[in-house]
Amino acid sequence: MVLFKEGNSRKRSRGRPGFTLIVVILVLAFLLSVGIALLSVTGTAPKMADNIRYQEQALSAAEGGFDLAWENLERSFSEGQLSSFEDKYLKDPAGIDLPTAANYYRKLTDTELLGLLDPDGDGTPNYQNVLAFKETFQPSLLSGQVPLTYTVFLIDDEAGGGTPDNTDVIMVCIGTAGSGPSLTTSRLEIVLQAESTVGP
Repeated sequence: MVLFKEGNSRKRSRGRPGFTLIVVILVLAFLLSVGIALLSVTGTAPKMADNIRYQEQALSAAEGGFDLAWENLERSFSEGQLSSFEDKYLKDPAGIDLPTAANYYRKLTDTELLGLLDPDGDGTPNYQNVLAFKETFQPSLLSGQVPLTYTVFLIDDEAGGGTPDNTDVIMVCIGTAGSGPSLTTSRLEIVLQAESTVGP
């Protein structure tokens, strides 16, 4: 009986030639796909970390631009140089403050908006009332450090309709980190209200 069983098992293995080879190939293919997936994950992790870091730096630049612009405006109000925001609104290029216009600032990406303000790309805005344009937020102290800049302008929040009020405004701050195709941006929009100096 033992001899019969051994012969029977040999007969079965000969009945399925290549079965073991197919199983081995499938296992190797599975291990290979897992290995490739791990390589791609470990390869993209540093890129994701860089993107997050650049996004944080761009946000810091936008916040820094807001702080500096607000200090200047506050000083102008306290010294009596300004009594309202009327002469500080960005009105050009045409439609930048109108929600129905194609150039409305909220319809444009940060990169498109910066290009609209400086169409010739010389680093100087072609329009008045841009409070700051691509100002350096933090000097590059180390070689290889990405440049950080900020751009600030004011938008009349009643330009699209409503009762005119020159004591409030939307301050738009765009921070950038890097340059060229690796440019990362962040935008802040803050509503400002000038304090009334009229007594009771």
